[in-house]
Amino acid sequence: MGIINYLKMKFRGEIDIQKLKKDGLDLGKNFSYGRGCFIDPSHCFLIKIGDNVVFSSKVHVLAHDASTKKYTGYTKIGLVNICDDVFIGANSTILPNLTIGKGSIIAAGSVVTKSIPPGEVWAGVPAKKIYNLEQYLGKFDFSRENVMFDKKYTIKNGVTNKMKEEM
Repeated sequence: MGIINYLKMKFRGEIDIQKLKKDGLDLGKNFSYGRGCFIDPSHCFLIKIGDNVVFSSKVHVLAHDASTKKYTGYTKIGLVNICDDVFIGANSTILPNLTIGKGSIIAAGSVVTKSIPPGEVWAGVPAKKIYNLEQYLGKFDFSRENVMFDKKYTIKNGVTNKMKEEM
């Protein structure tokens, strides 16, 4: 990466995935993330992110928690395991020493403080289970036309006025 691209990335607050991987981040295939995400650079070797994981914007993943340092002289440190097919919504924080199970969804603005079983939807501060995945998906009528839109329906990918009207 050239110095100009590196400076642009830093200015935008983007993470350097290649550096994190070099420093020990265990990252699966098809990982995607929005702007402003933070993956604990000082303890990235304690973080595992599975295949087909999506972070929306401003997701924070921490493998350490210094809240106890002032009082005890020690920092809490723990593994973070984000399993395959997980979606984490915007402005969510994942704290250390937990696993987010395969196929789970974390709602926007959540703070995950404990492990989440596979196939569950969690939300809140602290995050709590609100649905299993089957219940959550059952809330939507996918048989209706124009319920879901793919990435063609974004400004970046050339959404047309006709497509905007469809939405």
